[in-house]
Amino acid sequence: MIHEPLLPLPHDAAELSRCLANPEWRLFSGCLYKIMIKGDDAGGGETYVLPFRPNAAQRRFIERLWHRNIILKARQLGFTTLVSVLWLDHALWNADQRCGMIAQDREAAEMIFRDKVKFVYDNLPAPIRERFSLLRDSASELLFAHNNSSIRVATSMRSGTIHRLHVSEFGKICAKTPDKAQEVMTGSIPAVPTNGIVVIESTAEGRQGEFFELVQRARNVHTEHRILTPRDYRFHFYAWWQEPKYRLDARTVPVSREEHDYFDFIEQQEACTIDADQRAWYVATRQADFLGREERMWQEYPSTPDEAFQASTDGYYYARDMAALRKRGGIREVPVLDLPVNTFWDIGNSDGTAIWFHQELRGEDRFIGYYESHGEDLRHYVAHLQGRGWLYGAHFLPHDADHKRLGDYNRSTRELLQQLLPGQRFVTVPRVTSLMAGVHAVRKHLKTVWLDAAACKRGIERLDGYKKKFSRADNRFIDQPDKANGCSEGADALRQWAQAKELSLLASPAQADYQEAPPSDWRL
Repeated sequence: MIHEPLLPLPHDAAELSRCLANPEWRLFSGCLYKIMIKGDDAGGGETYVLPFRPNAAQRRFIERLWHRNIILKARQLGFTTLVSVLWLDHALWNADQRCGMIAQDREAAEMIFRDKVKFVYDNLPAPIRERFSLLRDSASELLFAHNNSSIRVATSMRSGTIHRLHVSEFGKICAKTPDKAQEVMTGSIPAVPTNGIVVIESTAEGRQGEFFELVQRARNVHTEHRILTPRDYRFHFYAWWQEPKYRLDARTVPVSREEHDYFDFIEQQEACTIDADQRAWYVATRQADFLGREERMWQEYPSTPDEAFQASTDGYYYARDMAALRKRGGIREVPVLDLPVNTFWDIGNSDGTAIWFHQELRGEDRFIGYYESHGEDLRHYVAHLQGRGWLYGAHFLPHDADHKRLGDYNRSTRELLQQLLPGQRFVTVPRVTSLMAGVHAVRKHLKTVWLDAAACKRGIERLDGYKKKFSRADNRFIDQPDKANGCSEGADALRQWAQAKELSLLASPAQADYQEAPPSDWRL
């Protein structure tokens, strides 16, 4: 471990008091706080202890700090370290304050407290630390005797008022322990008053959960240039290419033409410059750390906010397929054509019902709408179809539509729909031998579909979120859908399309059975 000394404190008592009263001096001078960093961040070695001086990303965040903040970021940019110093500084210099940090698990909480809170306090200059004696020094909390303020690190916080709250790796909390994420949203964050500060930060972890929804909401406020209220979240994004240390000698890493095209596209989209050494670092990191899996690189080291959520965790059925769909531009505006509209259904009894709206033009599968609802009978969905005002080609129903009974009607779903929509064509899609056979059909045909970004937004979220159950006993994902997040209905409805396509059921009877009428007798 290599130590670098702090800059000396001012010798004059009046000058020292003036400096200590200035938060900017305390944070930026390098005279007060020390942090522990990995050798990679300091040019080699195992561990370095250095005076704390905010880096470029941290300075930018401090300048934009708001009452509610959400950070979408690349890995290892030091935001947990920054917030640890900010919260400790606030507790030391302000009376009766409660500062809290929530970690994803107990091990992470212990590490943050030991290496990023207690370490900074223990390494204060001796004359300063003597002023701030501890009333309580536990394994998770420091309570200061001079002003009754405290800083605590735990896996959840519910009791009392919290003036400063930091939630670390919230995306991972949402993905792995949704009940804990719900507790953060309903218990911890409401405990912070509007004049307090909340900082939620994480790398991306799929397109489902509270973190994804908070990011999307904050981005909308940001892009629409709306004035923030104290309860609105300010959106902060930090890409990998903004971090100066992410670079390697370009002479040591081959970069393909396709990879250069990707970097050129990011430069154009983000109005930035990604030089040869940065490109070399990106390619080498993807190969070494993630075995070439670009979706993992998007998640951990995103170039853009949208790219961050192209990645998904293991266990999601269509993660790679949806990433490839976005990469080729398959999610975009899809105009409604003057053609018949097909519908593909998944019909629930007590759960939800989902419908995809589809048109086909010269072999192109174009999805122009998606609808779902819960707790409604078939008349609700029929009214929705009629309200769209489209001419329908065929309605494709799941295999159990011919025998499922709803309510007291004693009729199948198909019979009820035929009664509600007389004269329209209904097709029951045969059952596949296994779920995975249907999943593979979807994967096969997703390569050529077009989804309307706005009209199919909810359906796209359902495809992104369609995942397998996780067996804690076996510590692995199993090939059974996890229906807890509500994505199975939308995914199953699209599966009816892929299975129908595999069986060539999309050709209308009018096209299949068409016969030329006999020529009329010109003499009559």
